[in-house]
Amino acid sequence: MPVISFATSKGGAGKTTSAIVLGTELAEGTEVIMIDADPAKRLTRWSSLAPLPPSVKVVRSQGERFIQDEISDAQREASFVLIDLEGSASRLTSFAIAESDLVIIPSGEEQQDADAAIETLAEIEMEGRARRRAIPSAILFARTSAAVKSKLEKHIHRELMKVGRVMKTELHRRTAFSSLHNAGGGASPVRPS
Repeated sequence: MPVISFATSKGGAGKTTSAIVLGTELAEGTEVIMIDADPAKRLTRWSSLAPLPPSVKVVRSQGERFIQDEISDAQREASFVLIDLEGSASRLTSFAIAESDLVIIPSGEEQQDADAAIETLAEIEMEGRARRRAIPSAILFARTSAAVKSKLEKHIHRELMKVGRVMKTELHRRTAFSSLHNAGGGASPVRPS
């Protein structure tokens, strides 16, 4: 079953929000296990705010010694495994990236986020070389303006497109996304079965 990690070396770039949005959308059609591997435990906190859809399960990682087994166990239980990683390079992050079928790198439209995305791409490439396989990755712009982009924002987009694959979809700054961390649930209203 596919393993998708959310990674960037910068905190606050939108890893947890991106994981929640993708996880709850996937859960509308299949089983999803989300592993909270960030010491800040924002995903675990989110999961306690409101009832989760029956097809979503959130698991707190017990740390670097256990992450590979946690991923393997989750793959046996669910169609998709999503991992919310911490905002710094660590052995746990390396282990999770090595097990991933895709690493999504959330980035805002600020230079600090872009620098962190580039740093994370380099980390993924190094991990891939060590594992002797290419680890697919893509940059997801998060917390972006839905209005007209400034010259700086356009510049950052162009620069990141030169160094990695950039998703066409963006998670714009929306109250609905911010509210996920206050009220729980997903971006779409729960539909009765």
